[in-house]
Amino acid sequence: MSLPVPTADSRAVVTGASSGIGTALATELAERGYSLILVARRTELLTALAERLTSSHGVQVEVRAVDLSDPVAREKLAGELAEREISVLCNNAGVATFGPVAQLDAGFERDLVQLNAVAVHDLTLAVLPGMLARRSGAILVTGSAAGNLPVPNNATYAATKAFANTFTESLRHELKGTGVHVTLLAPGPVRTETPDPAEASIVDKVLPDSVWVTSESVAKESIDALARNKMRVVPGIVGKVMSVAGGYAPRALSAPVIGTLYRKLGEGEG
Repeated sequence: MSLPVPTADSRAVVTGASSGIGTALATELAERGYSLILVARRTELLTALAERLTSSHGVQVEVRAVDLSDPVAREKLAGELAEREISVLCNNAGVATFGPVAQLDAGFERDLVQLNAVAVHDLTLAVLPGMLARRSGAILVTGSAAGNLPVPNNATYAATKAFANTFTESLRHELKGTGVHVTLLAPGPVRTETPDPAEASIVDKVLPDSVWVTSESVAKESIDALARNKMRVVPGIVGKVMSVAGGYAPRALSAPVIGTLYRKLGEGEG
């Protein structure tokens, strides 16, 4: 098993491409010869990345500055992707909030649902008919270890990632034998750069360096897993522990412990 062969007309799509895992996924795919469509809100960051990837790897890179939490903007992008030859889709865009959901901005929480869950669904449905017709394609969805269990003080994020996790693994079974690969990426903490001690977030302070994984290593592991049509890839020790806890630990016991940790994260970010 392998990924679709890159062609002049096909494109690999990466959402949330302007930073972190998204940038690393785009770079990994460009290194493997894929021309790209990069999606995120920040035009200047996408343009700089596009220029860098074209210069370094000789691939074509298109930029789409789209707020995927906006249904109208998302519908336009989905319509375009439905008409294009999309060989790889990396549904990576997502954000998190911390704290009791009743105390958070309701509008932002709704946007989070649109971005983390509905956009994953919409873009997957846009590219899937073409992949099935070609009997070739690959879909990677960035879920989360947090989607495996209840996470008080991170409720909306955990719920949207539960959707992403379950949708992806369900879809994979539906597509068995079609030539379309589907893999769930469910990472724990991912560090995109070494934090300045003076500016380190509460997350950086709470979690030791040994539990972090880099976005570059996550991207390589994920694309390798997608090529093998592996169901789930869980980089990092924290992600693996949370995956096991989600499957075996009694939720009445795990929820209070995890909720206490995430309450501290919320207090530190406030």
